[in-house]
Amino acid sequence: MKNKTLQRIYKMLKPQAKSIAIISILAILINIGEVVKPYLIKIVIDDYLTANLYQKGIMTIGMIGAIYIAIVILGNILNFIVTTATSMMGENIIYSLRNKLYKYTQHANIPFHDKTPAGTLFVRITSDVEDITTLFKEVITTFIKDILVIVAFAVMMLSLNYQLALLSFMVIPFVILTSLIITKISNKLQEHSKVVKTKLNIFLAESIYGVKLIKIFNRQYEKQKECEGLCTDFWKSRVPLGITEALLVAILEVLKNVGVAIIVWASINHILGTSVDVGLIYVFVTYIKQIFAPINRLVENFETIQEALVSIDKIYDILEHKEYLENFEDGLVLKKVEGKIEFKNVWFAYQGEDWILKDISFTIEPGQSIALVGKTGSGKTTITNLINRFYEIQKGEILLDGINIKDINLRSLREKIGIILQDPFVFARSIKDNIQLNKNFSDEYVKKTIELASADEFVNSLPNGMEEISQERGSSYSSGEKQLLAFARIFAHNPSIFILDEATANIDTKTEELIQKSVDKISKEKTSIFIAHRLSTIVNVDKIIVLNQGEILEQGSHSELVSKPNGYYSKLYNAYYSGLVE
Repeated sequence: MKNKTLQRIYKMLKPQAKSIAIISILAILINIGEVVKPYLIKIVIDDYLTANLYQKGIMTIGMIGAIYIAIVILGNILNFIVTTATSMMGENIIYSLRNKLYKYTQHANIPFHDKTPAGTLFVRITSDVEDITTLFKEVITTFIKDILVIVAFAVMMLSLNYQLALLSFMVIPFVILTSLIITKISNKLQEHSKVVKTKLNIFLAESIYGVKLIKIFNRQYEKQKECEGLCTDFWKSRVPLGITEALLVAILEVLKNVGVAIIVWASINHILGTSVDVGLIYVFVTYIKQIFAPINRLVENFETIQEALVSIDKIYDILEHKEYLENFEDGLVLKKVEGKIEFKNVWFAYQGEDWILKDISFTIEPGQSIALVGKTGSGKTTITNLINRFYEIQKGEILLDGINIKDINLRSLREKIGIILQDPFVFARSIKDNIQLNKNFSDEYVKKTIELASADEFVNSLPNGMEEISQERGSSYSSGEKQLLAFARIFAHNPSIFILDEATANIDTKTEELIQKSVDKISKEKTSIFIAHRLSTIVNVDKIIVLNQGEILEQGSHSELVSKPNGYYSKLYNAYYSGLVE
């Protein structure tokens, strides 16, 4: 086991130090009982039955039997407490770990999510955490007890007859050597299996999310073949693990019986130079079997332990990368935003020096409406992402009301900016919940925003109105209906800056006119940014910024830019208008 893995386990167990101490003490008491029980049988055999006695001193066989039963009952009560306490400890650890993982995914920046598939994160939060759950709730329940019982039996055997004990311990080096060799092999097999399992889970998650696209292109058969291939790879990765586990259990079983045979053989043949009492033989045979029982349990849990250790490393490989976390605590908290946005010589690249934006400079005055125009890949969406600080620029400055956005508290910044995307996301919650997004707006206020977004006719047509539960990703609604909900959502949160990414593309003309009136009404004193593909929707904005390959070619109003016969925007608009006429 790597030192880093041990440190990670220590981090998880440290808050549970008191529980571990109590469990350990109770486990010691249980083990004392396990050691005493065979010894009581030895006393009955050697001191009573062999001598044909029922009573010796004040002690009788009946009293010894009563003590035996009392130890059994007390041991089971303590074992119940230990099992329950360990299970609760495991649940506490997993509760904390799952919440840390989810918190990380929510606080991680967009570059982290760009390079980390959603399926991978899903596997980490679900499958990997479940592997660790099994470790803490089932394996560790017996781990402390098993280690202590091995030590207790060994000490007891040495105290009873150290020669016979040492003779019976001859098999222990073979047990350790076999376990080390097979453990090393199994560890490598487990890491490979985990990689294959992650690929399979990512494929399953993506296939379920993209089932509609698969049906559109009629790729069900091909996807089924791909699934069968991944399942076969996973099966092939698990078979060697099963073989190594079974092999280790079989070898340990053989070694256990070899140990018993050595004890019996040495006793019968007087190898130690003296006769050995029958009761002592019984104790040693019992102890050697009970020493191997916890070893067998550890081996049986071997695969679970390996899976959990690999899962712990994969989870902490995410949690320990703090450089991806966004800081939502520091920075200037904005009380009021006028809405002036300035880009000053901004350069930005997603990777290296593959510049998406090149020396971009422009100013948006408070309450002004602008449109970003250009071909696909010209940098329109990138500009809006940078305003939200989803990415950090390499050169230049972006100012909001004269303040560098790097100096503004992220939570405060994003609360002041509202974005409507072309394909809005809808949670599998009620319409009201989708609009509120965990804010406690009154029902009256939510209804007003629904009316403002011209979504009242659509919402009122639902069986339960705004309490109607949406299907996953809003699949029960049309694209236009989802956009109406997105408008109601942004109106409810009332940001100071509106960013609309062709947000009316899937809405009919009549509804678009109604929404446009609402947008015009709300954005009179607010800064509005439109990413436009349909040029007819932006003719009335205050300023149009024309982009091409990450550079600004032209700026001005629609009339100013159209009046330039050889201008880039003029050609774009004329081509667009000609297309409409045709």
